[in-house]
Amino acid sequence: MQARRQLGEFLRSRRSRLSPQEAGVATYGGRRRVPGLRREELALLAGVSASYYARLEQGQATNASPEVLDALSRALRLDATERRHLSGLAAGPRRQAVRRPPPERVDPAVHQLVAALGDVPALVLGRRLDVLAWNTAGHALFAGHLEPDSVDLPDRRPNMARLVFLDAHTRDLYVDWPAKARAVVATLRMASGQHPTDPLLAALVGELAVRSPEFAARWADHRVKAGGTAAYGMRHPLVGTLTVTQQSLRTEDDQTVVVATTAPGSPSQAAMTLLVHATVTGRATARQPLPERG
Repeated sequence: MQARRQLGEFLRSRRSRLSPQEAGVATYGGRRRVPGLRREELALLAGVSASYYARLEQGQATNASPEVLDALSRALRLDATERRHLSGLAAGPRRQAVRRPPPERVDPAVHQLVAALGDVPALVLGRRLDVLAWNTAGHALFAGHLEPDSVDLPDRRPNMARLVFLDAHTRDLYVDWPAKARAVVATLRMASGQHPTDPLLAALVGELAVRSPEFAARWADHRVKAGGTAAYGMRHPLVGTLTVTQQSLRTEDDQTVVVATTAPGSPSQAAMTLLVHATVTGRATARQPLPERG
């Protein structure tokens, strides 16, 4: 039922954003009560009956064929990520979750990869955007105000969505915070379509919707996103402003390795080098034993 409801909400949101002019639908100058296409207009464009499409939006129809989904995707002008999301919602859950999912674990090979990146910031995100692992540079760049070992215990792990919407340090970290917020919500929306019966994911979305009106407003937009590359300006409290390119790499365990790079020879690269050096030096100093008093 949850997947059917999400399917209807997604179709309505995409229909409302597509104007008749963009879709090539004649309006004859009449007054319209909806911002985008009407149900019957979209059904006509997709070649399906208006009553069947209405049942899809109302969560009353099941087993939409690939041909129908493809026709709706073309009519709504969905991109590749949105098409995958629509197909996942239409397919519904493969099995019903009956208990709390086990904690996510990082494969040793992924741990080795993150460690091998050295001075290049990297972290591993679970499907709910929990931070499962990070290297020294990744911790320093993204969450230096948190304890480095907070990722080691499942009950203490930071969550990137909570950090972006509820943590003042992370909010100040991004020069264009709205762009980062949109990307986080779009990633969570994609995950919710792929895992509609995950109770922990549903609880996270509910918590954020209650505690952050900004999250709730963006969640209602039904934007979806699957990884990719994005450049962000960041205001780091230790080294100032720098621009990083964040690249997301998927693993076989449905996790994401996020790597942040800077342009070679740029001021941003110099700032990143300074940040890593300061972090490593600070940790080494903290580990040194206090001198004995004579």
